[in-house]
Amino acid sequence: MKHWIEAARLRTLPLSVSGILVGSMYALSTPTEDILTPTQVFNWRIFALLLTTTLGLQITSNFANDYGDGVKGTDNDDRVGPKRTIQQGLISIAAMKRAIIMSSTLTLLSAICLIYLAFKWNYFVYSMVFLLLGIAAIASAIRYTVGKGAYGYKGYGDIFVFIFFGIVSTFGSYFMFAKEFNLWLLLPATAIGFLSVGVLNLNNLRDEASDRKAGKNTLVVQFGGAWGKKYHYFLVVSAMVLLLFFAAVNRFHLDQYLFVVAFFPMIAHLLTVYKNRQPERLDPELKKLAISTFLVSILLAMSLIFLVSDVVVNYL
Repeated sequence: MKHWIEAARLRTLPLSVSGILVGSMYALSTPTEDILTPTQVFNWRIFALLLTTTLGLQITSNFANDYGDGVKGTDNDDRVGPKRTIQQGLISIAAMKRAIIMSSTLTLLSAICLIYLAFKWNYFVYSMVFLLLGIAAIASAIRYTVGKGAYGYKGYGDIFVFIFFGIVSTFGSYFMFAKEFNLWLLLPATAIGFLSVGVLNLNNLRDEASDRKAGKNTLVVQFGGAWGKKYHYFLVVSAMVLLLFFAAVNRFHLDQYLFVVAFFPMIAHLLTVYKNRQPERLDPELKKLAISTFLVSILLAMSLIFLVSDVVVNYL
């Protein structure tokens, strides 16, 4: 069990639900026709299934990364980051393959339950679209490092992370509650997507030398570490600007800007990356940025909940 927990990489799980928290709490803050029950659009059962589906997708992705990089030999003694379970011989290739199949199946079942609960038979087209999105997300999580055409080895991993852990996670979770689009939500969705890509980019900066040697052509390998750092600054700074703009257009009160507290560890993180000259020292920064992203999502979610109370208080 200890080895499977290690393979699931628990430190990545909070980051994966960041978009779900923001999208769901935005739904919670959405007023309905009955001003005294502004949370009518929100459903706790849908929220719970959103979390289980997203966590299942992340765990499937982690198992697949362990398997794919292990089989290809990318996880070797040259790798700077923590050693993976297949690399250490703690879990066999066959056992990991079975785990990926089981995790994918459970994630798909959770997604089907989620889609049925959210749309039932009233929104058949929406159900089909989200079912296809769910299948695509699972397939993409596996194909990142698994197979000859693994897109993570061609530099497309950033796109997958941005779409599924930013746009789909945040924008899609809100849609499951409200059954409508709100374009302003693209601001925090893009911000969380950028921060999630930032974690991946930091991983690629750390592993640049070993990835180049193993033929894993991430964006950092293709364009170099100096470019990767500038790209990283763009991702994190742009995310902070987008969140501030989102707060401004929603007319947040001063106390609702509490999420800005999470900007301080992000800024400190950027300074560390700027000064860094040793790739192995970037490994602790992955955890710092992931936790900072989760923190900003929690604080922003709390700010959105405050909007609910403001609506009720103003009405009374």
